[in-house]
Amino acid sequence: MSALTRFLGDSPFRVILKLLVVSFLVGLVMNAFGWSPMDVLYGIQKFFRDLWNLGFHAIDRFLGYILLGAAIVVPAFILLRIASYRK
Repeated sequence: MSALTRFLGDSPFRVILKLLVVSFLVGLVMNAFGWSPMDVLYGIQKFFRDLWNLGFHAIDRFLGYILLGAAIVVPAFILLRIASYRK
């Protein structure tokens, strides 16, 4: 097996053929939705900008969800461990 085939995971011809088929299908879907590559890039940029603008509020909400879940999960875990310890 050559280094190129090992790197690509298949023969170069088959990889090119697979890439062409997938590129065609993705292009078809993008055209159906009216998307362009720049729309995708702008969407990614907007996602990170919105994430940055959320700032610590997002972290606060995330930690709040963890604490809310832990209020039920940790006591249940301890009770289950105690119940299984007696056996």
